[in-house]
Amino acid sequence: MNNITRNILTAILLIIAQTIIFNNINLLGYINPFVYIIFVAYYPIKNDRLFFIFISFIIGLLIDIFSDTLGLHAAASVTIAYLRPSILKISFGLAYIHQVIKFKNIDFKNKLIYLSLLTVMHHTVLFSLEIFNLSKTLFIFDRVIMSSIFTITLCILFSYLFKTNER
Repeated sequence: MNNITRNILTAILLIIAQTIIFNNINLLGYINPFVYIIFVAYYPIKNDRLFFIFISFIIGLLIDIFSDTLGLHAAASVTIAYLRPSILKISFGLAYIHQVIKFKNIDFKNKLIYLSLLTVMHHTVLFSLEIFNLSKTLFIFDRVIMSSIFTITLCILFSYLFKTNER
């Protein structure tokens, strides 16, 4: 299967899984996993950046349509897609600068740092826009941390369960 077909299938499966399964998981009333960000995290680095941001917007918009969240996921997805090169540089340093990162070969520590930064950034944008009230900053912080821990755990679990030969 070529890369384009695999990326399309991955995006469709993540959208379906997010809307049918993961949107219905609500631990303690406010902890939700958002595993669709795996697509943004593992999208090939050498592909066109503008197209990648557009695809991230479309995925976020589709999640918004099925979740009735008025563009929150689209905004968060575009934000992390835009900031992904900086996060990659922080997480992988020279390996990113020289474009030699292979997600299947990175060690656990770098994968954890990368997914953590991406997830916390996504959740901060998402929950800040959802709640949009400065008097609830501690509640936003609590939701970001708790949902991020759950999402990061699931993303790492899925990245090892569905490891492919080439990413």
